[in-house]
Amino acid sequence: MRKLLIQLFGLDLLYKVRKSPVVNFLPRIRQASRSYNYRYGQILRWGVTSREDTNFTYELTEDNILYLAHTVAVVANVKPETVLTYIREAQTDDVLRQYILEKTKTSSYRRVADLRVEFGRRLGWYALVRIRKPGVVIETGVDKGLGAVLLCSALLRNRAEGKPGRYYGTDIAPKAGYLLDGQYREVGQVLYGDSLTSLKAFSDPIDLFINDSDHSSQYEHDEYRVVLPKLSPTGILLSDNAHETGVLSRLSLEVGRKFVYYQEVPKEHWYPGAGIGFSYS
Repeated sequence: MRKLLIQLFGLDLLYKVRKSPVVNFLPRIRQASRSYNYRYGQILRWGVTSREDTNFTYELTEDNILYLAHTVAVVANVKPETVLTYIREAQTDDVLRQYILEKTKTSSYRRVADLRVEFGRRLGWYALVRIRKPGVVIETGVDKGLGAVLLCSALLRNRAEGKPGRYYGTDIAPKAGYLLDGQYREVGQVLYGDSLTSLKAFSDPIDLFINDSDHSSQYEHDEYRVVLPKLSPTGILLSDNAHETGVLSRLSLEVGRKFVYYQEVPKEHWYPGAGIGFSYS
């Protein structure tokens, strides 16, 4: 079409037309809309087929999983192939998947949870735990406990390899973390109450800290400030809120830590994805 218009009217005339804000308005809007219009179909399908109203779950695209593997590899100083091995390990853990489905069916959360298991960016958390073999993992903000049970699955495998560790989640909701049960509770527990209070009372060195609680910038910053003096020499900070705030990146610059960011790309889901901020030494 563009070649035909050039032949009919000439290139100079077309450039003049393009410079007219009125004439060029609709073509520009059409071009921009192409990047978003497909979302409406995804939203409608999700509205009919999903029950979730927060902490949405979804698969990641294959390319995005590869980006995640490369990012974790940089943080953990290993080859991406090693990270991918652990990501596939989590994806193919049928015992864990069946356990999550059964717990969801009998939970009071079942009306706002889907009967499928997708870990999204949490696969990066899992791989990091499998690689670094942390003694203490803390996650603030547990919700249903999907991240908790996945992390505890990694800790169980580490324990079987002679590298035990323990997970501590914090949440103000008394029913949070219903998925953390059975064998997974052998290596994990939820501390109920304000996360800052729980963190201040914690005395053991922290090897991996995941911020996923109150998503305000100030609260996120306050958690890091409490945790920093308690970090082990090789401790890592993760932000599950880095797609919304730059708190961890600024703090890392301030205290002399390295920072990288990974952005999710969900597969066939309307949600644009969250991300992981990694702060490491």
